[in-house]
Amino acid sequence: MKALIVTADDFGLSLRVNDAVERAHRQGILSAASLMMGAPAVEDAVERARTLTSLGVGLHLTLLDGRPVLPPDEVPGLVESDGRFSIDPFRFGVALYFSPELRRQANAEISAQFDRFRATGLKMDHINGHKHFHMHPVVLSAITRIAPRFGSPPVRVPLEPFGPSFRANRDRAFGRLASWLFYFAQTRRMRRQLTAAGIPSNDHLFGLNDSGAMVECRVLRLVDYLPDGISELYCHPAMGPWEGPDNRPSSYRVEEELGALLSPAVKMKIEACSLRPLSYRAAFEALVEHRT
Repeated sequence: MKALIVTADDFGLSLRVNDAVERAHRQGILSAASLMMGAPAVEDAVERARTLTSLGVGLHLTLLDGRPVLPPDEVPGLVESDGRFSIDPFRFGVALYFSPELRRQANAEISAQFDRFRATGLKMDHINGHKHFHMHPVVLSAITRIAPRFGSPPVRVPLEPFGPSFRANRDRAFGRLASWLFYFAQTRRMRRQLTAAGIPSNDHLFGLNDSGAMVECRVLRLVDYLPDGISELYCHPAMGPWEGPDNRPSSYRVEEELGALLSPAVKMKIEACSLRPLSYRAAFEALVEHRT
């Protein structure tokens, strides 16, 4: 069985992102979106999500490159002088691992982000992390502890399989292989921990090696090479750039990614492959039904 989830990350980051998410779901192939609870336009995103009843909205846990939902003076070790999280995953990740006080603050912030999501009244479709920082042992342990109270929604495992990724794109073979080796090593423990907690996860992820460049031609080729199992294709669409520290990197082709989600050719290719983009929960329900 093949199942496809098409996700937009950073829902709530700006009105231009929210506009793109709504349009891509109503008119295109977008089936899920990951909500940042501390982002500037999160309230607007929640209001839109309440009207997009078939959109799977999940929690995009944020401990890097964003703002906390708790007051900065309650998590002083997590933020810089401007009240924002660090943008250095290695430095922060090491400090978080070894510091009991940082772990306490991180657990408080993670719990607050879960609680903020609950307060929206939305059903949590999935869980992942900004910059994939949910792979960190401290963050993953918090997820496995808290997620059962939310119905144990699936958690994204960020591992892009080398074979399909390279065959679809025919570029950067060494980089794609190195990425697969790195993330394979990092996600083995992650899968074991999620399985032990009874939390499902996707089999494959696409977009990791082409972040910000999931444009029409790439998506068309990837659909041809999707392996068996549950595959998530994720992207970062927006209606255009915006001002401020939360703007996407200049290399990100956000409008072209939106174009891929709206593309009639992509939609036709997906249908020709007997696929239909699903939310995370719907994908796992379909898997259970297929097995029975």
